[in-house]
Formats: sequence, structure tokens, C-alpha cells
Amino acid sequence: MTDLALVSVTKTAQLIRDRQLSATEVVTAALDRIERTDDLLQAWELVDRDGAITAARQADETLARGDVLGPLHGVPVGIKDIIATAGLRTAMGSPIYADNIPNQDAAVVARLKGAGAIALGKTVTVEFAMSDPPRTLNPWNREHTPGGSSSGSAVAVASGHCPAALGTQTAGSVIRPAAYNGVTGFKPTYGLVSRRGVFPVSWTLDTVGWMTRTVTDAAVLMDVLHGLDIHDPASVDAKSHPGYAARLTEDIPAPKLGIVSGDIERTTSTEMQAHMFELIELLRQGGNWVELYDLPISYLYIRDAKLVIDSVETAEVHKTVFAERPGDYGPSARAKIETGKLLPGSAYVEAQRVRRQFRRDIDEALASMDALIMPAAAGPAPRDLSTTGDPSFYSPWTTAGLPAISVPTGISRNGMPIGVQLVGRGHDDAGLLRAARWVEERVGYEPELPPLAASN
Repeated sequence: MTDLALVSVTKTAQLIRDRQLSATEVVTAALDRIERTDDLLQAWELVDRDGAITAARQADETLARGDVLGPLHGVPVGIKDIIATAGLRTAMGSPIYADNIPNQDAAVVARLKGAGAIALGKTVTVEFAMSDPPRTLNPWNREHTPGGSSSGSAVAVASGHCPAALGTQTAGSVIRPAAYNGVTGFKPTYGLVSRRGVFPVSWTLDTVGWMTRTVTDAAVLMDVLHGLDIHDPASVDAKSHPGYAARLTEDIPAPKLGIVSGDIERTTSTEMQAHMFELIELLRQGGNWVELYDLPISYLYIRDAKLVIDSVETAEVHKTVFAERPGDYGPSARAKIETGKLLPGSAYVEAQRVRRQFRRDIDEALASMDALIMPAAAGPAPRDLSTTGDPSFYSPWTTAGLPAISVPTGISRNGMPIGVQLVGRGHDDAGLLRAARWVEERVGYEPELPPLAASN
């Protein structure tokens, strides 16, 4: 049978539709790889082997009748463990919810299943998707953080367990672990993808995102997952379906990119700066219009504003349970909630004002370009298991509600993945995906299986 460890979503779905492989074969291969490697990697909170195989057999029976459920027919996926799954425990990485079994799928899970995807189980999240480190290991080097909070989803995709997995982002919880593990991570515009059934961290910041192996796969999932949900107060109508994956094949000119300079440039490692210089020269040779973009004054305050908004809203989410069971929270989560309880309302109002100003400033800059481009992180995943990594490269764009994507572009001197992050105009996720696909093609980086996953 074809080795599916590095096969994309699109290719997997095609193999199944063309009857070269059955969904049962694909799902069984994924489950077997998890069984061989996850005792070490700890990417999965719970694996639903029986449920996944049953769903795969049903997918095969449906296909035998001549029916295709959708673009993800038979494709195995992972679901972050703060996203509700009917009949399957959703614990949010906390002992408080160890017995929580939802009776309904989250909207995004229902959409995935409706498109034919098969949920393998729940991937590890750090506690309540905050910042206490996970038990999950980075498959490139166990001494380096895998990032978070969507740690398990990133490691599962990087390790060949599944070609796609859902995560969530309140600061950098999709983009950062994707970058640290050498996969593509996509966070859409705030409001384009429903969060109904997702345990909240911060209502006005949370966005569902996903990890895949390619930009095209990220676009395929966007086609499936975007759309108005009247049960999510933040949900907005995209007005017209842009055909995210289809638009990647359009004959378009090289995108106009703004290289983010200033604070991000200064805090990037020497190796990452050199990598970015080489990448920018490569893009220019390919016809890109690339120019430096100086961050606006509002950037100086946006990260502090995010911390205020996030802490206040988190404290409100956990107000009742935290009062009853404070000892069941990890140190970082406890500190964040305590901080949020102490912040005055005036600080929250001012933080929201800064947020709106920053969004206006970035909107103005992006009016003349297709995307901003910058390192995906200050450097490779830190050799520090007490942290999930610095969120400062991501939180400004998340706070502004803008779409962002990380694309792997190489391997560092110490054998860890590195990549770039692109940020697009709000509600122009199709344009951002096209720009990212253009970069992906120009770089030509071929993903490989990490050492800890390949050795099993």
C-alpha cells in the first residue's frame, strides 16, 4: 500500500475517489502509525479507533454506491481537544472536564464530517488552550518545545498521523506550533469560521484554524469550513463564495509583499534574518514586488492591549469554575485568570481602542499590497520545555482579526524547521492563500518526516 505519511489532503482524497485506496485502508494506516509512534510523541489525548474504522467503512460503502460526500471523502483528521465532538470526551486539557462528553459536534466538526472527513480522535491541547506547556514532544527534537496551544494537532500532521488537524488561535496557537513542527498553519479572518462548540479562551480573539501539509490543503479546508453560523455571535457572512482552492490555480501575477521591519526584525535571530534575506532575493527574482514596511506606532501598544483583552475575557469565562476549583488550574492559567480579575474596566476599554487603531493602520498599509511577510518565529523552536514559545510574532495580527498563514521554508543549522508567516487583508483570505501558494512554489521546500516519527 502507498505510504501515506506525507501524502496531502488533496492527494489522499483523490486516491480514495479513484478507488486506488479505500478509506478503510487510509484510516487503518493512520491509526497504525499513531499506535507505533504516539507513546513517544504524545500528540493524541484520545484515539477513537473503533469509531474511525466504522466511519471509514461507511465512507467506502457510500462511494461504492457512486456517491462522494465531499472534497474530504475518507480523509482522516485530528480535532483539538477544546473542540466538541459528539459522544467523544472533550476535556480541554483539564482534569475539571475529564468526564465531559458532548452530545453535539462543534460546527467545524460537523462541517468536516459533512464533507466526508473522518475524525481519528482528539489531539492534545495545553490546559484550556492557554500557555502551560503540554506533554507533547516536538518530533524533530524532544528537547525543543512543540509550541502551543495546538501542540498535538501540529505534531500529528508533522508526524504523518493525519494530513490535517484543527486547532484554535487566540494569540499564536496555530501559526507558532505549525512553524515549530514544519507544517503549514492557517488562521482565517476572525468571524469567517464558526466557533460554536469550541470552549472559549477569549470571545473577541478566538479563531479556529488548522494545520496541513500544503497551502492547497489549507484552502480546501477553508472551502469546507467557512460560512455564516447564526448561533455564533461573531460569525459573519463572506457574502460570496470565493472558491478558495479553485482560485489558487488562477493565472495571477506575483503578489506584492511588504517585508515587516522594525521590532520584529530586531528580535529575530541572526540565522532567521539570513534566511529571510535569501528568501526575499529569491522572491524578487521570481517577479515579486517587495518593499520594506515599517510597523505603525500603534504596534508598540497592540501586544499589551491583547494581554488586557485576553486576561479580562478569560477571567470572565472561568469565573464560576475557578472560584470553586482554583487548585485544579495550572500555574500559568491561574495567573492569567487572577490578573484578569484585577484589571479595571477602563483598561479593557482602552485596549479595545488601541486594537481598533492598529487594525485601521494595517488596513491602510495592506491597501497597496497583497500581504505582509515576516519570519514565522524569532527562530526555530526553543530548546526550553517550560514554554510554548514567544507569541509576540502572532498576537498583533490575531488581535486585529486578520488572516495569517505560516509556510515551512527550510531546516535550521540545528536541524529544526523554520519558515515564514504571511498576513493578509481582513476578509481577503483567498488573496492571502494565493500569495502563500506563490511563496511555497518559489521556495520549493519538500517536507520530510521528522526523526522521532521516522524512526518508528
